[in-house]
Amino acid sequence: MTQIAAERIAQIEARFAELEARMASGTVEGDAFVALSKEYAELEPVAAAAKQVRRLRAEVGTLDAMVKDSSADAELKDMAVEELQDVSHQMADAEQRLAILLLPRDAADDRPAMLEIRAGTGGDEAALFAGDLLRMYERFAAIQGWKVELISANASDQGGFKEVVASVNGKGVFAMLKFESGVHRVQRVPETESGGRIHTSAATVAILPEPEEVDVRINSEDLRIDTYRASGAGGQHVNKTDSAVRITHLPTNIVVTCQDGKSQHKNKDQAMKVLAVRLYEKQRDEAQSEEAEARKSMVGSGDRSERIRTYNFPQGRVTDHRINLTLHKLPEIIAGEGLGELVDALIAEDRAKRLAGMAEE
Repeated sequence: MTQIAAERIAQIEARFAELEARMASGTVEGDAFVALSKEYAELEPVAAAAKQVRRLRAEVGTLDAMVKDSSADAELKDMAVEELQDVSHQMADAEQRLAILLLPRDAADDRPAMLEIRAGTGGDEAALFAGDLLRMYERFAAIQGWKVELISANASDQGGFKEVVASVNGKGVFAMLKFESGVHRVQRVPETESGGRIHTSAATVAILPEPEEVDVRINSEDLRIDTYRASGAGGQHVNKTDSAVRITHLPTNIVVTCQDGKSQHKNKDQAMKVLAVRLYEKQRDEAQSEEAEARKSMVGSGDRSERIRTYNFPQGRVTDHRINLTLHKLPEIIAGEGLGELVDALIAEDRAKRLAGMAEE
């Protein structure tokens, strides 16, 4: 463990002890107590992990001394050797857990997220694939106990989506889904292909953390709100009322449209929600310019040549090109049940890289 890490642990433990004492004193009440409780809950895992590491290190030291003691009983020595191996493994695992807890957390990790999927190169087949991706994420979300709410959708004639936006609410949504942003490529034989040729299409996925009210301030004078007649499927209603809403944020020129709701009021509320998400992401991009550039290059334009993941139906495999991981589980993954294995691998790779960077500090 580096000196910097050791200093951080000492600071966290000192603050944790201070919070524990203040909360036990009975002198803190109301909002102040709530704030202290929240900070206490955030520091407790680190303090507990550090305590466990110290205990195991002391135990390793005691056992190591017994093994090296030339006057010790041979049978006790053998038992100490065996126990030393076991405790050493426990200590290594505990140190790893502590190191992970010390990694800087993205403040948005616990936030709900906006899921945006857009058909890229490939025409109708790309739109159908965008629909497949939406269903994959909906099923994965259901398994996690999350709630998915459709915000807007531009359906294609063949049953897919040219563009679809949904809100995903639940615990740790952004932390688990943020590595899904990018170009997803599909290779398969379309149902309309009589010659059996494999086509390659693409769709882009963007995962954006939803802001809290205090994160984004939107002034009404900065908005231009236009209403118009909704288009597409929807029966006679869409032909009779100007229920669709387009909101333009003049300072940034961000444009958001919503026409799925039957009322203009609901469409305006949904569009404002999407606008807040886009503005929050812009703030995050400006505050973290290097990460923002990485994200933009990763999402790309939707062209076939740019991709983070390929879904190859003839071979039944899914390959994530960022971590060179191929799983021959395409049906399970596209159905949502198998997506967790890819998500876990991406999170583990990110942790490994950040741990390596922390070790170099």
